[in-house]
Amino acid sequence: MTKNRIRAIILFFLTFVFLFFFFRSVEWNEVLGYLNDIDLKLFFVLLLLVPVNFVTRAIRWNCLLKHEKKGVSFYNRFASNAVGFAVTFLFPGRLGELVRPLYLAQKENLKKGFVIGTVVVERMFDLFNMCFLLGVFFVSRPLYTPIFNIEIEKEAYSNLALWGIIGMAVAIIILLVTLSLYFFKEKTLKVIVFFLKPLSQKWRDLIMGLIDEFIEGLKFFHSVGDVFVYIIWSLIVWISIAFFYWIWLVAFDIRVPFFYVFPYVFLTMVGASIPTPGMIGGFDYFSKYGLISLYGVEANLAVGMTLVVHAIQLAVTYVVGYGILWKEGISLLQIKKLGEKTKS
Repeated sequence: MTKNRIRAIILFFLTFVFLFFFFRSVEWNEVLGYLNDIDLKLFFVLLLLVPVNFVTRAIRWNCLLKHEKKGVSFYNRFASNAVGFAVTFLFPGRLGELVRPLYLAQKENLKKGFVIGTVVVERMFDLFNMCFLLGVFFVSRPLYTPIFNIEIEKEAYSNLALWGIIGMAVAIIILLVTLSLYFFKEKTLKVIVFFLKPLSQKWRDLIMGLIDEFIEGLKFFHSVGDVFVYIIWSLIVWISIAFFYWIWLVAFDIRVPFFYVFPYVFLTMVGASIPTPGMIGGFDYFSKYGLISLYGVEANLAVGMTLVVHAIQLAVTYVVGYGILWKEGISLLQIKKLGEKTKS
């Protein structure tokens, strides 16, 4: 049995397990009844807000790309994000994380390793920013709990703290490895060469070539100003995502303070990081868990709300991503192979 087949079996098994717990004890009559309660005006606002994520990410990306090439097309940055997320939503293994930089590298004639390096930096800052926003939520909790009279389940509160600590630890490890690659390049490369010895010379040369290009993607660390601007744009990216979910809560008449959305966004980020096809299962389970434990939402309503928000994200991303590929005469299978070729 091939590695790809084993990986696919594991991912589909994970999907099944999460979906089992997500749909367990669901009363579909009540779910459908709750769906009729959504504010249709806000529903259409949500449809318009999904592409905003591609816009803010495209603007932020330029902070990293300009160190290799100035004037990278905004459209290509936007298209790369839309196509990458569309692939992630349609295929297992978060393949879109590779498609996104490779698609842009082809469009702008950039080094593949360099653009992949910028995406690693992006993901690292995503983790830092969500952990920071979660930390703000925890630190300020004693101030706003008496005012808004919202209580979180003790188990959910402790789980949030644990996942926040794990997320920050992972982000710090990635940061340390990344900084050592850039500021202590020679020593770090020697360590990597040592671990690559079992491979053939061809593969060692290929991997080292990609790593060298990857390090070039970290140039912005030399500019304190660029790092600061990038941090600000990373916060804007995640605050806009939180705003999307806040509007979604209001659409179902769930009234909570805006900053109370941060822990929910963190939970869904954990679920979305599980590489199931279309984030199905992982996102759904953590969304339902967050709605019930954070806001006291009834279980059937939590299922209905999650199905709606997940469907909106999948549908709009697919339409935008596929529309871009259709315009360029590229099929989804062709763009999928772009990522698989590098991944293998």
